[in-house]
Amino acid sequence: MKRILQLLTATVLGVCTLSAQSAPEIKYEAAADVLTLPAYGEVAGVATNSRGHVFVYARTGHPVATLGDERTFYHGNARLFEFDPSGKFVKEIGQGTYGFDFAQQVRIDPEDNIWAVDAGSNVLTKFAPDGRLLMVIGRKPEAIAVRPGPGMPARLIDDKSATAPPTGGGGGGEGGGAGRGAPGAGTKSELFSRPTDVAFDRAGNVYIADGMGTNNRIAVFNRDGNWVRGWGQTGSGQGQFDKIRGMVADAAGNLYVADSGNNRIQVFDSQGAFKSEITGIGTPQALCITASSPQYLYSSNSNDPESMDNGEIYKLQLDGKVVGRFGKAGRVPGEFGMVNSLDCRAENTVWVGEVWNWRAQKVSLKR
Repeated sequence: MKRILQLLTATVLGVCTLSAQSAPEIKYEAAADVLTLPAYGEVAGVATNSRGHVFVYARTGHPVATLGDERTFYHGNARLFEFDPSGKFVKEIGQGTYGFDFAQQVRIDPEDNIWAVDAGSNVLTKFAPDGRLLMVIGRKPEAIAVRPGPGMPARLIDDKSATAPPTGGGGGGEGGGAGRGAPGAGTKSELFSRPTDVAFDRAGNVYIADGMGTNNRIAVFNRDGNWVRGWGQTGSGQGQFDKIRGMVADAAGNLYVADSGNNRIQVFDSQGAFKSEITGIGTPQALCITASSPQYLYSSNSNDPESMDNGEIYKLQLDGKVVGRFGKAGRVPGEFGMVNSLDCRAENTVWVGEVWNWRAQKVSLKR
């Protein structure tokens, strides 16, 4: 009986793998030179607004460390650029912003506001379409050991006898490893641990994927930045996560969450109730959803830093049916190196942000 179960399991797994590998190939063209970045670095986020302007959040810049009375403040490791529809550079947004440490994602909300998600500072920064600062959600963690008290010389700041809180914002909360709740559940607050993405609903609520540190949850805030609810913890069951790398919302308010460690996309309603899961598309990382009707979901099976395996991007219906796939891992134009971000307002135009290749490619799919 055990042997039969093993054979059945292998058969099911084989079908899933075959289904993913035999997905129709979508023909496409890629332009890697549409944007000329003012400074080059890992492109963690790329997004477009309703006017066709393109925004790139990149891991580049001149890091600055400032000594305060109790801790050191780091910033300047990331920069946010805006381009017009032709690819011409328009301006830099948030230059010198305190929350720009390690770029993770950039998204545009329904009102064309710009949201920069930073995994280094554990902060999400909201800018108006013209670049004015509107809101900050999150709390920057202590970067190094806290000094024992006033008057401690700066040269002793790295004294190993000094104690410091975890570098991940959620590390000391419920489920953050402190034993006060389910592992990965975090606290009912904006104490994030390497947040990775953000999505929005029609009511203006903000859904934050948190994330890649000690937390494995979705945190929800209202349009004023106040806590509403949250769900999730570390695990492999329904509503549990193992490294959330991406998240998008459809027109009905359903959330699609890239649960990368469990090789699936989980689908929830806006209240956090589990609806379904999508598997057989590798390890989902970057996600985007079209504004068209019907809507389509794109998901990257990004290669990891140690290999050139995979790298393809899948086009799916919202029920999880694979329409097709395109691309592979590589370095030349038309290939993808560690895709971390996707944007797809139009069904057949996809912007691809790559960490490996320091670029954002504009991909046009053939009908």
